[in-house]
Parts: sequence; structure tokens; C-alpha cells
Amino acid sequence: MAEKVTPGKWEIKFYESARGEKIVESFLSSLEHPTRAKLARLMDLLQKYGPSLGMPHSKMITSGLCELRVRGKIEIRIFYTFKGKFVYFLHAFKKQSQKTPDKEIETANQRLKLI
Repeated sequence: MAEKVTPGKWEIKFYESARGEKIVESFLSSLEHPTRAKLARLMDLLQKYGPSLGMPHSKMITSGLCELRVRGKIEIRIFYTFKGKFVYFLHAFKKQSQKTPDKEIETANQRLKLI
């Protein structure tokens, strides 16, 4: 018998700037359809499994900061954190090198302090 998982156990929220801009949501909306489809699948998994979601879909970066890994022709990384029953998407970018640039992690950490 298949495992029964309550859908939507975790609710995803997008980081919002002081001016009300949903920077991450806008970036993700601008992606091409195949990448958005993969992202939608990963978001569903994250909502179901929360912190239990692991590699290859999710990876712990620092204490309190994780990355969602969208693989494919275009590699996307979304930094997120858990707070209460919410998953906060803090920062997203197109990965273009083997190592995640420090400035991308720093941006996510700055936003983490604001939520």
C-alpha cells in the first residue's frame, strides 16, 4: 500500500522586499516552461516532505539555510529556510559554475535575517 502523505503539510512563502517586491517569485516566473515544470514537481515534494527532503532534490548549505536543486539544461538553485510550518524561498539564481558563489549565499543569509 502506498504511503499516505497529507498534501500541503508545509506552505511555501516567497521573500518580499521592504518595497513589497517578490523578487524570487518574479525570477521563477520568468523561467522557461520545462524548468518551471521541474520546479513545480520539486515544490510539491518540498511541501509534502519538508525538512526530510534530501539529495538529489535538496541540500543543507548552512545551519538554517537549504537549497532546492532544479537540475537540467538550466540549473536553478533556490535557497530556503523553515519557520513554523512555512518554507520561505529567500533567493534564487541560475547556477553557472561548479561552486555556489559566496555572494549568492550571502544574499540568502541577509534575507534570512529579515524574516
